Amino acid sequence: MGKVIGLFPTPVMKVDGLISTDLVQAFLEKALAPDRQSNSATDLLSHTQMIDPGESWEYARLSEAVAPHLVAFGELLFAERLNWAIKEAWMNVLETGGSQFMHTHANSFASGILYLTTPDPSANTVFRKTGGGGEFIFKNDVPLDHYSSDTWVLTDVQAGDLLLYPSYLMHGVPPNEGERRVTLAFNAIPHQLDSLGYKIRFGL
Repeated sequence: MGKVIGLFPTPVMKVDGLISTDLVQAFLEKALAPDRQSNSATDLLSHTQMIDPGESWEYARLSEAVAPHLVAFGELLFAERLNWAIKEAWMNVLETGGSQFMHTHANSFASGILYLTTPDPSANTVFRKTGGGGEFIFKNDVPLDHYSSDTWVLTDVQAGDLLLYPSYLMHGVPPNEGERRVTLAFNAIPHQLDSLGYKIRFGL
């Protein structure tokens, strides 16, 4: 049996049960406050204002819980254990019938989704490979795995779970056929990157 090497893989990290039930509930209360803004594409998706991660005890606890996982995930991205910080966060409320179009996150290197409710299987997060022109044009029309498929769907996710992924990775949510879906999203950056001695530092 030959050894398969995952050449140039795209890392995605899932952390089960990152936060406790009481912290999930505290975030839910904030997410469902009436001052949310509707998404520009649909009234069935709304967002809180951008959150300063240092503004309350809930976000302080979240930052503390996320920190070691960000460091480990960042080592996969940049081959070095760097100091990471959440630069911004916000919460999303997706009603029955709503969806989120495919998108990426700018001005960051790692992004995260903290699930505050257990989503209906119809509304699991979907990731899509960005077309780069380096693939077979004629494809095999059978169920594909994560090596050969253009899309990948996160399954078996529960309230309190965390998902980390590179900010450039396309992702979205199909139409929600279940109950209200609530998540907390964030973007993170390392303290610096070093490209052959040319260092760029990021301040928060």
